[in-house]
Amino acid sequence: MKKALVILGSMMVAVGAFAQGQVNFAARVVGVYDAPVFLNAVGGIKVDGPFYMVQLYAGATLTSLAPVGAALPFRTGAAAGYWSAEARTINTVDASGIAFVQVRAWAIAAGSTYEAALSSGSGFGVANILRVMPTVAPDLPATLAGLTSFSFGIPEPSIMALGALGGLALLLHRRK
Repeated sequence: MKKALVILGSMMVAVGAFAQGQVNFAARVVGVYDAPVFLNAVGGIKVDGPFYMVQLYAGATLTSLAPVGAALPFRTGAAAGYWSAEARTINTVDASGIAFVQVRAWAIAAGSTYEAALSSGSGFGVANILRVMPTVAPDLPATLAGLTSFSFGIPEPSIMALGALGGLALLLHRRK
C-alpha cells in the first residue's frame, strides 16, 4: 500500500509539472520571424546594450498579462535589437490552452521596471499581443510566430491636453 501511494504521488507531481506551457522568448527564429527592437521608428537605430531591458508578459486573457520570468538586457554590436533567447514557462496558462503574450521593453533611465517607465511617460515600447499555444516538454517551446518589430514611442498628447494648450495660447494672444 505504501508503494502504491508513493507511485501515485509521483505521478501527480509529474502531471502537475506538465500542466504548464513553454514558449521561446526570442526576437528572432530563423525562417519564422525576425523582429528587432528599435529606439525610434524613423532612424532605424536598434536598441543596444544593458541600459535597455525586455520582458515577456503572458496570461490566459488579454487583461491578465503579467511578467513571466526576469527581464533581460539587450545584446550589443551586430546583435543589437535582440536579446538572448530563453525558454519561458507560463505558470498561469494550461499547456493545452491559448496564452496571450506581449513583449515589452524599456530604458533603465526611465525606470527599473516596465511599469515605472510607463508611468514616467517615455523610454518604453511594446510589441503586438500574440495568441500562442504553449508546448509541453519534451517538445520544443512554442515560438512567438507573428512577433513584429517595434520601437520606443514618443507618447502623443491627448486631445484634451492639446485643446487646453490651444485655449491657453488663444487667451495669451488675445490679452496683447
